[in-house]
Amino acid sequence: MGTKRRISGCVAVAQGVRLADVDVICSYPIRPYTGIMSELARMVADGELDAEFLHGEGEHGQLSVVYGASAAGARTFTGSSGVGVTYAFEVYSPISGARLPVQMAIADRTLDPPGDFGSEHTDALCCRDQGWIQGWAATPQEALDMTLLYYRIGEDSEVMLPQYMCMDGYYVSHILGEVDIPEKAQVDEFLPPYKNHHCLDVRNPQIIGAQIEPAMGPPLQYQRMLAMRSAKPVIAKAYEEFGQIFGRNYSPFVEEYMTDDAEVVLFLQGAHAVTAQTVARRMRNLGDKVGVVRLRTFRPFPTEEVKESLGRFKAVGVVDNSVNFGIAGGSGVLLTEVRTALYGLGDRVKTVGFVAGLGGEVITRDEFYRMYRVLQDVARTGKAEKEAYWLPFEL
Repeated sequence: MGTKRRISGCVAVAQGVRLADVDVICSYPIRPYTGIMSELARMVADGELDAEFLHGEGEHGQLSVVYGASAAGARTFTGSSGVGVTYAFEVYSPISGARLPVQMAIADRTLDPPGDFGSEHTDALCCRDQGWIQGWAATPQEALDMTLLYYRIGEDSEVMLPQYMCMDGYYVSHILGEVDIPEKAQVDEFLPPYKNHHCLDVRNPQIIGAQIEPAMGPPLQYQRMLAMRSAKPVIAKAYEEFGQIFGRNYSPFVEEYMTDDAEVVLFLQGAHAVTAQTVARRMRNLGDKVGVVRLRTFRPFPTEEVKESLGRFKAVGVVDNSVNFGIAGGSGVLLTEVRTALYGLGDRVKTVGFVAGLGGEVITRDEFYRMYRVLQDVARTGKAEKEAYWLPFEL
């Protein structure tokens, strides 16, 4: 057992970075992620963390710094939110193409406009196809634990990929929760020192960069696909060993809540799942057979696990906390991914999309009640009136 404290998600991530013994950190302020860097700067200044702390001239500079530092053999950390995430976009693919396990924390916020402070997953989901491991923490405890897990996963010799450790802005980044901060000895047992397998060395010069000959492109892209495919068993093993060492056991891909005899479930990722669970618990007390399935790992997308889980229910409501204007199905990325995963099941499982919590607004308990009522009607009639609902306007 470690030390228990009530801290925010930002402070929890900083504690994870400290325990991971990161070598190089690069910051640039944008709320709501900035608290991570404030805490790390304090740790470095107070001698709690021996790391090189640099301040970038912008988000593009941040990613460029950790790109070079990781290539030189350092364990690195950076982060951002909202438009800061998109400003650095040019550097994401080169980092994964070079197979550098940089870690970036994203405390979600909506893009401009409206650019609000609270959570919306659009910023991080814009980056979903850049070859990075990606998933969402729902609590400050998970934010700390996933920081450690993602270093372990990304630095595995079979993977060697960067990671987006995502958490909902405000709802996780700023709200306090009880966090068990583990002992350094536990972390050392779980997370071996970082070893880059093709480290830059002045005694062995080599060139790295985004531009390569056209003929090199197909093998590089195929290599990244194989690395992402290889990540799934590594993720499963890392979560299993994490539970053995730290005593906190997580399902690595999908987490089910009150689903044993459920007829309808909501499927979503991030902190809003906590509210959905309170609603499901209340409806269970009233005799409604409802449940919640939370996606923990978004990239690589756990197709078989999602199919196995959601294939048992009559109706599934997929909640997208992001905007994808003009997308197939009229909802969001999550609905599209789920329908692809369930394709082989035909019409056995009805799926309905719900877009909610946009602009950083909370998804209320009343809105979750309304989603469940729609799903119960679909389960009873076998028909859905609409493919997707944008809340609160269409439901």
